[in-house]
Amino acid sequence: MDVVLDIIKQPFVWGLALGLLVAAFIWKSSLSARRNLKREIARLQDEGRDLQSHLNTQLKLNAKGTDEIQKEVDDLKARNETLRINLAAAQQKPGRAEVRQLHVIEAAVSAMREQAPGFAPAWEQALRKAEADYEAGEGGLRRLVRKVTGIGTTAAPSGEDDNDEV
Repeated sequence: MDVVLDIIKQPFVWGLALGLLVAAFIWKSSLSARRNLKREIARLQDEGRDLQSHLNTQLKLNAKGTDEIQKEVDDLKARNETLRINLAAAQQKPGRAEVRQLHVIEAAVSAMREQAPGFAPAWEQALRKAEADYEAGEGGLRRLVRKVTGIGTTAAPSGEDDNDEV
């Protein structure tokens, strides 16, 4: 036992023991840090997989929605083209040109009632103006208002007809 006490009293042994003790704490600390880092890596990998799964799901939903919208746009384009063709065909039906000409002439006659002197030049001018007005009224809001309300027709107001015919 004396030998062990003599060895323990040596400064080298104290330094060696102290160094080994510090090395043991550092080693234990590194093992603990390594274990924590492995857990953190596993947690981050799981989170990455979850985020990747969520992203894939979101992309699939967006792609499905985009496909549906594209199909709807294509369908609406086809319907629009069909309606455009039907409208062009309806405007080319027999009698449509005659109705158009009737409206133009009616508007011209109405204008001529107001501009009676110098009938021929005024007639041509009124005819061109009535045709331009009819063309302008063929589309858009003006046509809708004319069809729905009956206002805006080319016939002269009833008050003017009574005074001109006398």
